[in-house]
Amino acid sequence: MQELIKRLERLQDEFLKVYEKLQLADKLKQLEELEKQVAEPDIWKDVQKATAKNQELARLQEEIQPWELLKTQIEDLSELIRIADEDLKEEINGQIDGMEGQLVELKKALRFQGPYDASNAIIRITAGAGGTEAMDWAGMLERMYLRFFEKRGFKAMLLERTEGEEAGIKTAVYEVSGTNAYGFLKSEHGVHRLVRLSPFNAQNLRQTSFALVEILPIIDSDTEVQIDEKDLRVDTYHSGGHGGQGVNTTNSAVRITHLPTGIAVAIQNERNFHQNKEKAMEILRGKLAQMALEQNAESIDKLRAGESAGWGQQIRNYVLQPYRLVKDTRTGYETADTDSVLDGKIDGFIDAYLENIV
Repeated sequence: MQELIKRLERLQDEFLKVYEKLQLADKLKQLEELEKQVAEPDIWKDVQKATAKNQELARLQEEIQPWELLKTQIEDLSELIRIADEDLKEEINGQIDGMEGQLVELKKALRFQGPYDASNAIIRITAGAGGTEAMDWAGMLERMYLRFFEKRGFKAMLLERTEGEEAGIKTAVYEVSGTNAYGFLKSEHGVHRLVRLSPFNAQNLRQTSFALVEILPIIDSDTEVQIDEKDLRVDTYHSGGHGGQGVNTTNSAVRITHLPTGIAVAIQNERNFHQNKEKAMEILRGKLAQMALEQNAESIDKLRAGESAGWGQQIRNYVLQPYRLVKDTRTGYETADTDSVLDGKIDGFIDAYLENIV
């Protein structure tokens, strides 16, 4: 029975850590106060206010109740287990199994609580400095993500792509749709570093290459991210159209620059100016929203130019020489199966990141 007591104590400690991190005790007080307010008969004199209060009450109840139920179950079993005899050992073991499973599921549900986690996403891959080496590395990342999308069941639609002169890509932009697409992919936002023997020089020297992966939420509504028109500069330029190689060249390509932050988005793949502008604005809203999350800014107006993830410290190292290892610098998760990772098996890195933020 002592082994079960220790196991239950470990479960209780893990539960309380998450409980405190989510500030559920404070939210429980908010819930109790709201219950008093909505019980007041005069509240319906202001229907709009009463409706808002009831909606907030329902949201808090949905968030808190599963945690309070599990908390009560753990506390009750903690009292029972200390006075129970050996005949109840198997039953108690089963109850602990069940509560451990409940905690795992509750923590999984927390992984997608961010403001844009349920949104579709934009992924933009850009080769770093280093010419052909970096462009080849960006192309390898593009393939890795396309394979991951295929395995996950996400749909990827190409928006923009510029190939490298000799290999790989200079940049590629895809729109990714699927359940919690942004929530899953946000772990990939940042600089990715590759170390390998160069296939592009006669000496076959070891080479380090960098590529920037940007993950942006797709925000369709202007109300979620409000951008003042006076803060935008819209430029048009020649677009090759869908025929490629200069076929059907028109002035339909669009570059939109957000003047306060200097962020610029260019799109030319759509069929006309208005479609290109609409897609560019969609991406710009995502960039500004991502930037606001990074800076903990309350609004777009409070963003500070030049302060974003950008070309800072890498989030993940892919080492193919002198040994083989892929390691995430934020979570410490690593694997020596580099071939599988580059073939799209990145679920372990994503899960480790999501577990780390819960």
